[in-house]
Amino acid sequence: SHREGLLDIAQRAGYKVTWIDNNSGCKGACDRVEQWQFPAELQKKWCASNGECHDEILVDALKHYIAGIPEQDAAPRLIVLHQIGSHGPAYYERSTAPFQPFKPSCDTNAIQGCTQAELINSYDNSIVYTDHVLSGLIHALQDNPKYQAGFWYLSDHGESTGEHGMYLHGAPYAIAPQQQTHVPMLMWFSPEWKAQNAQRMACLSAQKSQELSQDNLFPSLLSLLGVQSQVIDPQYDMLKNCAPAKSGT
Repeated sequence: SHREGLLDIAQRAGYKVTWIDNNSGCKGACDRVEQWQFPAELQKKWCASNGECHDEILVDALKHYIAGIPEQDAAPRLIVLHQIGSHGPAYYERSTAPFQPFKPSCDTNAIQGCTQAELINSYDNSIVYTDHVLSGLIHALQDNPKYQAGFWYLSDHGESTGEHGMYLHGAPYAIAPQQQTHVPMLMWFSPEWKAQNAQRMACLSAQKSQELSQDNLFPSLLSLLGVQSQVIDPQYDMLKNCAPAKSGT
């Protein structure tokens, strides 16, 4: 509440910043930017009676949001999609039937009553579903070639599913197992973006095998957005040795 975050800085630099939430809120991170609400028809399509919604609602929300941008509106935009992902203990609720190849599964949030194999199957089904959701988001961006689009996915934490007798997440970092701290990250860029940023693309691709962390998100995303700031720590900026974007992008 007393400092500007990434979204505040991007907004002050001229970006239209929008937060779209399918989790438990932004914990203050989005308090000063637009918070987009799901229309009733999307809630009816994707949400259960308890108010929880499957993450595919984010795909429809992104399509709905892009379709609503006025034709003459050329403002650069930063959209944050906050998914529920694989949050436990109700892993079985984090996927839908077409994306549950692993059986038998743990179909309860009382996970202590399931075998570890059943619990892992339910967790793995949630990963299959997340892959489907991410693919849908990328295709939603591909279908709009008028935009130079970039997509960055990064998990906040992993989950323990019984390894070393531990479950869920939130263990102190010093003793947290790899299952909680080793998280996925991926980037995708549209052909239009790549055409304007060939050298930066090659520079980022060269870092695929490097160990990176959530510390890289803040400075690297600001650099991707073309924002210059003293708060960008070059130590963690993935673009520090990349050629700058061409003017006008």
